[in-house]
Amino acid sequence: MTMRDLFDRLVGRSPASASTAKARLQLVLAHDRADLNPELLEQMRREILAVVQKYVELDLEGGDVSLETEERTTALVANLPIRRVRDSALQLLARGES
Repeated sequence: MTMRDLFDRLVGRSPASASTAKARLQLVLAHDRADLNPELLEQMRREILAVVQKYVELDLEGGDVSLETEERTTALVANLPIRRVRDSALQLLARGES
């Protein structure tokens, strides 16, 4: 996300249709290159969230798990805002477990 995107989001401006179309095209390309169908991506998202939520409380409304493509590389990106670390995770850390 660029600074301009962040500013536009903060002031409530919607992105231009050209940038929206570009973002959608990048998403389609990422899915094609990774050869992941939407069901598999959704399964991965649920499993990632389940593992992370063992250790921290997440803001699920503000989070996102997606594929992003830059040049010839596709990445699975998890943007997961953390509300707090769970007490159980702190206890595991204190005991030296992982």
